[in-house]
Amino acid sequence: MNESATSAEEILNLLKSQANPENVAGMAHFGINPLNTLGISIPVLRQIARQVGKNHPLAEELWASGMHEARLLASFIDDPSQVSEEQMERWVSEFDSWDVCDQVCSNLFDRTPFAFQKIQEWSTRPEEYVKRAGFVLMASLAVHAKNAGDDQFEACFPLIFQEAVDERNFVKKAVNWALRGIGKRNRALNQKAICVAQNMQRIDSKSAHWIASDALRELTSEAVQGRLAAKG
Repeated sequence: MNESATSAEEILNLLKSQANPENVAGMAHFGINPLNTLGISIPVLRQIARQVGKNHPLAEELWASGMHEARLLASFIDDPSQVSEEQMERWVSEFDSWDVCDQVCSNLFDRTPFAFQKIQEWSTRPEEYVKRAGFVLMASLAVHAKNAGDDQFEACFPLIFQEAVDERNFVKKAVNWALRGIGKRNRALNQKAICVAQNMQRIDSKSAHWIASDALRELTSEAVQGRLAAKG
């Protein structure tokens, strides 16, 4: 990347020059929205992000372009300390693909002071990607929020249980991810997550049964139990 390519226009032109239509077709196969998508891989975008550095105004300009890869790049270069609650609400309302949702939540939104608040607000919203965002935040914070207390994650369990009946693919997979992520954080949360999954199996819902069975398979596995025991 040219060192001078630091304006939104220059970066958008750079992205367009690396378009790969074959990749777009492959991404669509995995449920990624092909609209305004160039087919540039995440590693390439991360390399560009490292060269650009953190830049909040530039991130907002790239997001406003509506280009799929520009929005992913925006999540990599934005400064979470400068992200407002208004920005989070504006961006989440424009999520149109699961990968944009996941990258924004796990690279940026989970590092803002509003993350736990948005879990509570978004996980019960009707819009598919907004609801998914609430549960992706749970999963991301379970890994990244090192200083968060168990009570902050225990507050997620009623939401996980309640929304497990949502049959939409991108929602149920995120609910499952959240349950597994929290259940791998420590031994206490693991036992509580297992309890939630066991209770979930009693719900008359195919989605809830799948979420519970898949989560229990991992949370009770020797690998996970051994790792948690080693952590103490």
